[in-house]
Amino acid sequence: MAETTVIRDVDYLVAWDKESGRQRYLRGADIAFSGSNIVHVGARYPGQADRTIDGRKLMVMPGLINMHNHTNTMPAFKGVREELGSKKFYMSALYDGWPLFYPEPEDQHWNSHFAYAECLLSGVTTVVDMCRPFPGWIETMAQSGLRGYIAPIFESARWYTDNGYQVNYRWAEDDGRKAMDLALKTMDQAEAHNSGRLTGMVSPMAADTCSVELIRDSLAEARRRKRPMQLHVGEAAVEFHEMTRRHGMSQVQWLHQHGLLGPELTLGHGIFLDHHSWLHWATNEDVKLLAANGCSVSHCPIVFSRYGITLENFGSYREAGINMTIGTDTHPHNMIEEMRAAITLARVSAENMFNTLTADVFHAATAGGAKALGREDIGGLAVGMKADMVLVDLDCPAMQPVYDPLRCLIFTAADRGVRDVFVDGVQVVADRKVLTLDQAGAAAHISAMQKRIMAKVPERHYAKLTAEQVSPLTLPESRA
Repeated sequence: MAETTVIRDVDYLVAWDKESGRQRYLRGADIAFSGSNIVHVGARYPGQADRTIDGRKLMVMPGLINMHNHTNTMPAFKGVREELGSKKFYMSALYDGWPLFYPEPEDQHWNSHFAYAECLLSGVTTVVDMCRPFPGWIETMAQSGLRGYIAPIFESARWYTDNGYQVNYRWAEDDGRKAMDLALKTMDQAEAHNSGRLTGMVSPMAADTCSVELIRDSLAEARRRKRPMQLHVGEAAVEFHEMTRRHGMSQVQWLHQHGLLGPELTLGHGIFLDHHSWLHWATNEDVKLLAANGCSVSHCPIVFSRYGITLENFGSYREAGINMTIGTDTHPHNMIEEMRAAITLARVSAENMFNTLTADVFHAATAGGAKALGREDIGGLAVGMKADMVLVDLDCPAMQPVYDPLRCLIFTAADRGVRDVFVDGVQVVADRKVLTLDQAGAAAHISAMQKRIMAKVPERHYAKLTAEQVSPLTLPESRA
């Protein structure tokens, strides 16, 4: 018999209103869950409870859905990549920066271990993790307690530069079919895991690194296996120019021409589409095409803001009818800070503070993610939905005074306000401590790993520059 937990007299319960399809505040309510499912939301719960939590001075909200991550590499880039970009690649560090600091496969699970802990501490209960398969990935994800989407990356080509201003593509003889087979096998292994919380997501890497045949077969596999799919599109200006050079049209129009848009598809980032002000392209059709075909966009504002890049803009995409979701992509894997950035950058790019409201971005980080994943049982708190929830401490000084708790959380407190987290009815964060992972232990491994990576930079750099030359320190350094 499953145990029943009830949280009584919740000050602010963020409940899912099925009629409006939006979240709402419910004051002084009880919420109860038995096993992995919510069994009561509303007035006093009349049944017996095995565990009772005092909901006074709490906001209980649905767990956040982090729709775009690469956890196996990003924590090792901390302190290195925040000011690493290329003026000759439209500020992006994708082509001559990111590959320099890539960790070895045997080290990568420590990055994921750390990143999953960061996610949990910021109220994330579902993670989409897009990585090239590495040893220990599935077990680390399962250990975390997160609801995980294992999304193994595969592609027809890898980009590289040998001069710092031109991107080249090294095409695989088999069009990436061996990598795709490994990805499908990895997804099957994840879904067979006894945790019952892992699902596969089909994830060809990017529009410019995949042939039309590979993307077409990927979408067919996603539909056949009823899995969602995510593809990087509009991540860099270089990518847009490459696709228009090849095909005379934008990435979105090329995908549409080949019948490769649909509700299964989430575009990773979706920034550099034909309307973006940096591109001055002749058409303005991409956003309309995405909306007409039911596509989603995973918006990850913080990492791009470090390059001086932003989506133009969240409000216009949403108003056009695109299902918007939120992801962190890189470090820090802090979804609350990501939501804050999404709101503020949308307002700045639109020059209109009413372009995007807190409710719009919170919806994207919860119900929007659920829709992109094809699920109706996560992203909200209602009877019959999964017991994925976050308990926010309203007594936390950073949350006070509490006029509107979501605004206090997103604009001020961030992860400091998160007290407890439940996934599938199991508590994975208690009193701000992750119960499933050793974040401090992982950090020690990552520190040692980063030193090894830094020593390898000259052999990886096309001009043999050192790590210190590629990414200089913020301040000059000397010994006392």
